Parts: sequence; structure tokens; C-alpha cells
Amino acid sequence: MSADAGVRAYAAVDLGASSGRVMVGRVGPDSLELSEAHRFPNRPVRLPEGLRWDILALHRGVLDGLRAAGSRSGGRLASVGIDGWAVDHGLLDADGALLGNPVHYRDARTEGVAEQVWATVPAAELYAATGLQYAPFNTLYQLVAARPTVQFARAARALLVPDLLTYWLTGEQGTELTNASTTQLIDPRTRTWAHGVAGRLGVDLGLFPPLRQPGDPAGRLRPEVLEETGLAGPVPVTAVASHDTASAVAAVPATGERFAYICTGTWSLAGLELTAPVLTEESRAANFTNELGLDGTVRYLRNIMGLWLLQECVRAWGEPDLDVLLRAAAAVPALRSVVDAGDEAFLAPGRMPERIAEACRATGQPVPGTRAETTRCILDSLALAHRRAVADAQRLAGHPVDVVHVVGGGTRNALLCQLTADACGLPVVAGPAEAAALGNVLVQARAHGLVGDLADMRRLLVRTQPPTRYAPRGNGARWREAEARLAAG
Repeated sequence: MSADAGVRAYAAVDLGASSGRVMVGRVGPDSLELSEAHRFPNRPVRLPEGLRWDILALHRGVLDGLRAAGSRSGGRLASVGIDGWAVDHGLLDADGALLGNPVHYRDARTEGVAEQVWATVPAAELYAATGLQYAPFNTLYQLVAARPTVQFARAARALLVPDLLTYWLTGEQGTELTNASTTQLIDPRTRTWAHGVAGRLGVDLGLFPPLRQPGDPAGRLRPEVLEETGLAGPVPVTAVASHDTASAVAAVPATGERFAYICTGTWSLAGLELTAPVLTEESRAANFTNELGLDGTVRYLRNIMGLWLLQECVRAWGEPDLDVLLRAAAAVPALRSVVDAGDEAFLAPGRMPERIAEACRATGQPVPGTRAETTRCILDSLALAHRRAVADAQRLAGHPVDVVHVVGGGTRNALLCQLTADACGLPVVAGPAEAAALGNVLVQARAHGLVGDLADMRRLLVRTQPPTRYAPRGNGARWREAEARLAAG
């Protein structure tokens, strides 16, 4: 615990699709500070049976990170919380042992599975019951794809990735609600399991342990973990909003209700915070999802491929200096070529520069000829996708907004933030960059009574995390023309 009076230290384990980090948050009555204790890579592994997460390396990174967090806090932590990406899970046998590495959501095993599911529960009925947008990797489709396997036949439990790592730290099992809401097995109206859907599809909901709410206790670090990390026990583990987007939205420093948010990183999650789901057929056709957030809120959003497109290009180009690349992209004429940043064609890894060029060629647009032109195409396309998502969300939900909050790693990309303001025709407030970790920390601190409700958490963020503001430029005509060009293509 911090030596400062009234200040407590919390460890936020924040797992992303390309890296994990353990952050230390120090929270007091009117203070909030965040520092990085340890960062580690998250590299999937392609095995003969498919693409898998290296879950043991992630667990090792978490343990190393907790040791580093403890060294920054005198060996004492008030609590630990884990957030991470959605849909993926580990299967455990009856003894609680892991039955193989969790399957990566970009694995091809779910190809064609959605159509099998829709033959029993039509897509419109599935959306009306669960509010989840179609994505080929939703947990429901993964479970159906796994059903014929020997591994699945032996499974007694399914734990979403943050819940799995929490289990290894504490020995206790639970299913945190915000992440469970991404499985396509939760009813967003009742905020409980969708038993009707599961029953019709033969999915045994008994695979999942009982639901937990953000802020619920999730056990204490096992003695072996205390010894491994050098922490002084007891150290409680708190169930946070374990879907990283739910934690990030909780850390949006909004001062009212008329805001949209874009959580930027490998994915862009763009939408609104609502008090009830939108389950209309028009909403389904627009591919919006209703995921659950803190304090009874609904994250009404669209998943967009995000900076994955640029990450894959940078990897293909041999990791050139990103700042140099972005400066060169800023000098390229705007909206020369755009692609659909939500297209499933960009989901798999590999050959990203070539696939972007092919998409431009197929729609009769100039094909990017340099790295700078490809980068500008990606950023223009992301900004255009942000524009469409923010506009569609307002229309479908009947919820107008005055400002767009951009949080997450993409806030460090000033060109993308400015282009998003230009495309949306709205001011952009960018920051915090580590929104998921901050939301994680604040839920832990709230469980200890250091902060109040969601509005109180956001007031603390406004006071302690200064943002960067971007005013929109131009009249939007060029963005409308690019939007029409893409729709026509």
C-alpha cells in the first residue's frame, strides 16, 4: 500500500491481442495515478490443429507483472483485477486442469458455423434474444464448432480468458458479466443467461460457472502465487469489468450523456452508452451489438477492424519507424482511396498490404503505391468507419451526441484522431490512452469505497487525466463523397 495517507495501490492486469501489461494504479480521495509495472508480448502460436493462444506465457507474464507491481508498492497491493479481450476461453476437465491452449478467435474453425446455428435459431431471432452483432468468432459459434471434438467431450468447465487467469491466481471460478455478454448467450434485457437460445442449440450453460458482477470479490491470491510474486498477503482479487472494452468505456471522461466513444487499438469499438439495448431488425442489419457495461449500462457499438490493418502492414514491412510513417502519411492527399475497415476479408493475418491494394483495385480506386499511401488509406478508412458507426448509432438509438471521446492506444495516433474529428464533424476528446487499465483500477477502488458511482469515477478522471482536443476541419463534403464511393463499390 502506498505510504501516502488515504492512497491505495491496485494492480490492473490488462491483456490485449498483441501484448499484456500489469499497471499499478494509486487511488486516493481526489487522486488517480497510473504507472506501468511490466509489459509482455502476447504472441499466438500456429499449431498443426490451428491458431492458439500461448496461455502459459500469458500467465507467466501476469506473475512477473505482479512481482514488479509489488516492488513498486512495498510488497503490498490492496487488490488485483484482470481484464482482457472477449469471446475466447479455456476448457477445463473435471479436476480443473486445462484441456489445451485456448483457440484464437482468428482461427478458421468457425467458418460456416453461423449458418449451422441459424438453421436452428434464425439470425433475426438470435439477435432479438441476445443483441449480439454477427461476428464469426462469437463464443457461441466457437462452442458449436468444438462440439465434435474429444477435448470438448471431456470439458467440465469453460472459462473466458480473464476468468481462467483469475482461477489460476485464486483457485475460484466465476464468469464475469461484461465479458459473458460477448458470448451470444446472455439476454441483455435481463442481464442473465439466455436459456432459451442455449436450450434450442444444445449448449450446456452448466459449462460456465456462476455469473459475477464488476466489483464482486473473486477470491484471494493462493499461497503459491504470493510466494512466486513476493507479495504480502492476503491480497484480494476483484472481478472488474473484465471485457477490456467495458473497462475502457467506464474510463471515458465524459461530463454528460450526449457522447459517443471510440475505443481504439487492434479493434475500434465505436458507439454509445445506453440504459437499454436496441434489439430492432434495423439494428441487426446495421451490425450493431449490445454488450453490457458498468452499473446497468449497455455498450451499443459496432466492431471495426481497427489498427489491426496498420499493425499487420507494419509487420509485413519489417517494423519501420511508426512516427516517420505517420508523418509521411499526413502528407498524402486525403481520401484518395478507402476500403471497408469492417470487411471480414481483413480478419486473418498475413499479406495485409497486398489485400488492401486488391480491395482498392476491385473498387476501381487508385491502388496505393507506397507505404505512406497504404497507411493513409488505412487511416482514412478507419476515420470513415468511425463516422458511419457514430452516425448510425445515433440514428438507430435515437440518442444524439455533441462530442466523440476516443480512448485507448489509438489516442497516441494524432493523425487518426484528427481525421476522426473531420469525418464525424464533431469535436474529438482523446484520452486516456490506458483507459482499460484505469477502468480496471477504478472498479477495484470502488469496491473498497474510495470512489462512488460511474459518474463519480468519471469526475475523478476529468480532474486527473488531461485529454487532447481535436476540432473538426472542413464541411464534410469530401467524407460524404468517399462514403458514397465506398457504398457504390
